[in-house]
Amino acid sequence: MGPYPLRVYRVPFSTNVERVALAAGHKGIAVEWVDVPADDRSEVVRVSGQPLVPILVDGDVVLHDSPRILAHLEERCPEPALYPRDPARRAELEAFLDWFNLAWKRPPNLIVAEESKPEPDRERIDELERRIADGLPRFEALLDGRDYLFGDELTAADVTVFPFLKYASLWDEGDEHRFHELLRDAMRLDGRYPRLEAWIHRIDALPRA
Repeated sequence: MGPYPLRVYRVPFSTNVERVALAAGHKGIAVEWVDVPADDRSEVVRVSGQPLVPILVDGDVVLHDSPRILAHLEERCPEPALYPRDPARRAELEAFLDWFNLAWKRPPNLIVAEESKPEPDRERIDELERRIADGLPRFEALLDGRDYLFGDELTAADVTVFPFLKYASLWDEGDEHRFHELLRDAMRLDGRYPRLEAWIHRIDALPRA
């Protein structure tokens, strides 16, 4: 896995950081975590040239953007795999990841932006909340007859979506992020999605780096 440990910069309660923690834990990769205050990211900017976490430092390689980091971990430590080896299956997984990262995640970000306006549009916020909830039947269907979203083994799909979907059933004490609150409030399971709820607790029990 290389002669030097991985270093990852993080802030508390980051969903994207948890993706990396789950992936590294699954692969048994040791990580040196560097904790950065959420309100002072000057060190993150110094290392990576931008303020977002996680930041991965692997020797001379410096990466931000959690999907790129997950792909790097897969290349660095191919087993146990998080991406299918079969090209068609990998393409299916990557299409799902694109949908989640570019489409499903957009409404919560838009809600935060709308709420920051002097006069938020409540009807628009309600519609965006419905779009978040509309994804729940798809996740429930993907778990029909299997333990993980893409089959009987953990994949990058589970690692990518869990840190967001977990708010439908779990809450971390001390988490005051509005982004997480609106996910919790928009994703009311109400006993209608038993497979999804079981999956949330199944992934939460997995090791993290």
